[in-house]
Amino acid sequence: MIKKGKLAGFPFLFYISLFLVLEGFFVVMELLLSHRSVRKYLAKDIDGDVLNEILECGIRASNTGNMQLYSIIVTRDSNKKELLAPFHFNQPMVKNAPLILTICFDINRFSKWCFLNNTKTDFSNLLWLLTGAVDASILSQNICVAAENKKLGICYLGTVLYNAPEISEILNLPSGVIPITSITMGYPDQVPDKTDRLPLNSVIHFEEYDDYSDDRIYTAYSEKENLESSKQFIQENSKENLAQVYAEVRYKSADNQFFSGKLLKMLVDQGFAFE
Repeated sequence: MIKKGKLAGFPFLFYISLFLVLEGFFVVMELLLSHRSVRKYLAKDIDGDVLNEILECGIRASNTGNMQLYSIIVTRDSNKKELLAPFHFNQPMVKNAPLILTICFDINRFSKWCFLNNTKTDFSNLLWLLTGAVDASILSQNICVAAENKKLGICYLGTVLYNAPEISEILNLPSGVIPITSITMGYPDQVPDKTDRLPLNSVIHFEEYDDYSDDRIYTAYSEKENLESSKQFIQENSKENLAQVYAEVRYKSADNQFFSGKLLKMLVDQGFAFE
């Protein structure tokens, strides 16, 4: 039988614990809902212990078979950033951020482990390329959330796949290691406004895919199209609408074909087979 005196502080401690749990929940939700891409950073280094804690959060992410087919390249050296910058289309934050993380799909490490244990793998195919890219992306997002929780700013660099062969050479990536994305990271010098998103009901489908009518398409994109920034994009590029800016200027077919061909050649040269 528990003595009455031992329970005297229980309600108080219970409510304090509950409050802390709920507070943590709302902090996480607010963190996710307030994400911004930060492109300007203070000239302040990120402490090694802070970075290690962030990366530890990254590798706790879910991944296929717990094989962790990824690697993280940390770039702090200014000379290395100078070399990388042209292949990230000379975006200023590549040189100005305290560090860059290049997240790679990595079958090299796992294959060597299998070889040392008298077996071999066959991961040089489309299935595992996509699987590895998914796992690397989940890892990346864990890293970004952890960094933002430490009051750091981050920005994804989608340019990695455009220039994967050159970036691989600069970072000395062996065969079987494919760069998937990069993240600039640092203490924000400027916190931008949140960027727009499509309405939630435009991207959610219940039970099965509900294809879009013309009216639903117009409704889904109307807010984005009417932003002042979108109107400015249209005017600057001498186009009739925002869709044309995306399809004919920012991500035009000729560029897509060129960079896709370059990436495909790199993969085939490394032994990947897609037939």
